[in-house]
Amino acid sequence: MDTTESLDRAPAVPRLTVVRVGVSGHRSIPATVLPHVRSALRRRFSRKDVAWEAVSSLAAGADQLFADIALEYGVPVTAVIPGMDYETHLGDTQTQLTYRRILGSCTHRIDLPLQPTHEKAYVAAGQWIVEHVDHLVAVWDGRPARGPGGTGDVVAYARRLGVPVTVLWQAGVLRD
Repeated sequence: MDTTESLDRAPAVPRLTVVRVGVSGHRSIPATVLPHVRSALRRRFSRKDVAWEAVSSLAAGADQLFADIALEYGVPVTAVIPGMDYETHLGDTQTQLTYRRILGSCTHRIDLPLQPTHEKAYVAAGQWIVEHVDHLVAVWDGRPARGPGGTGDVVAYARRLGVPVTVLWQAGVLRD
């Protein structure tokens, strides 16, 4: 008696849908909003019915928080590095150390082409993320961007392209 199974009789293995989710968000998140944002990201990445992939520029604040929580749940992270001297403009020493730590844990790294200004580099990074994800998470107070490539601009771009956006924020709280 032959005990080998043919491939056409092998049990079907369900495949999870891969969902690429990107982030755009404020560098400074008020302490009153932080628990809400953390909880929402943890709920998202703890879902076992989806194979998540996270995409982030690893900037201070929302981007680093998003990537850290994704990694905590074993979600592969792609780092999108704006085309400029990015690390030196991330902020203080702690933010730069966190950036390097997260970057070292990323599955993929996308280095965008050099841009003539920092603002254009931020715009290009936000657009790249939107164009390569299935969903955008915005840690955003709903107000206009403070400069080109800010969260308000990235959200508007995602909406123009029809990329679904989930805004994580607490009503009535404004960023610093």
